[in-house]
Amino acid sequence: MAYPDDPMPDISAAEAIALVEAGTFLLDVREQHEWDAGHAPGAHWLPRSTLKERLDEVPRDRTVLVTCLVGGRSFRVTDLLLREGFDAVNLVGGMEAWHAAGGPLVSDGPEAPRLEAP
Repeated sequence: MAYPDDPMPDISAAEAIALVEAGTFLLDVREQHEWDAGHAPGAHWLPRSTLKERLDEVPRDRTVLVTCLVGGRSFRVTDLLLREGFDAVNLVGGMEAWHAAGGPLVSDGPEAPRLEAP
């Protein structure tokens, strides 16, 4: 972690759902098949594997809420964004926690939305 004396800024799924409904930028860093299977409505998709090359697609003028499936990848991405000067927050428990807390899912295909492992 870039700031060992400071805790990683994180947020619960219930708090995240409320913030996203109010317009907070939700960054989903999962891979293509995970995104296609199910994601939060209005989320922005940038897979962790391409993020460094695409940082210009992440807004610097607002808080970025970062998610993955369970929170590991989003923790690392949140750390990277913080080191790059972004205002970033990790969604604890990722999309699994989001969905368990009642957060909606949509899919990009004909099947019902679901969460899929990496």
